[in-house]
Amino acid sequence: MQRRARSQDAKLRRAEDLLEAARTLAAERGGVRHITLAAVTEVVGLHPSAVRRYFDNKEELLLELAERGWQEWRDAFTTHLAGAKDLTPTQTATALGVTVARLPLFCDLLTHVPLSLEGEVTIDRARRFESNSFTAFDTMIDTMTATGTMTTEQAEDLLAAAVCLIAHLWQVSHPTPALTRLFDEEPHWGRMALHFEPRIIHFLQATATGLTMLTGRPALAP
Repeated sequence: MQRRARSQDAKLRRAEDLLEAARTLAAERGGVRHITLAAVTEVVGLHPSAVRRYFDNKEELLLELAERGWQEWRDAFTTHLAGAKDLTPTQTATALGVTVARLPLFCDLLTHVPLSLEGEVTIDRARRFESNSFTAFDTMIDTMTATGTMTTEQAEDLLAAAVCLIAHLWQVSHPTPALTRLFDEEPHWGRMALHFEPRIIHFLQATATGLTMLTGRPALAP
């Protein structure tokens, strides 16, 4: 029993090493699209085939980081608004933008979760991701309604819109080297590629303001 426990502890530590290596490489290489399993395992000192002891594939490793990103955003957001009362919709939107901008890896991963990550893992792993991410989502909704003046429906719509906006705007705001050169030559094409934080805050403020002017939601499809 003791040997088994030590082996399990070692496995958990090695899995954490792989996740940390992926974080480091994403920061160094300009995003998760440049991460390979070979590079991750090289940092940790493993043979690429050995990663399957810890994660089925690269997508499962990155999905784990995305799941933790939701928890990190939830914690940062609830801490940021601790003690707040009667916030306006634009103040709530600002808090969403400020806190998510501090999580660059999560912003990047939000693009890849629906694009590839969830579709390349087992259904049980996808179910776990959905369960944990929606738990974080719901906690953030509760925080928004407890500290601000938005209704639950408005808060849900704002957070859903935030995820969509972040996923696109992060990529546009962090162009590839080739696009960076192109935007240097044609600045009017690169206007959307600058200053992620103030732009996401502005878009979320506008969305929050608009949501408070609407009555009801479109009917959901059966």
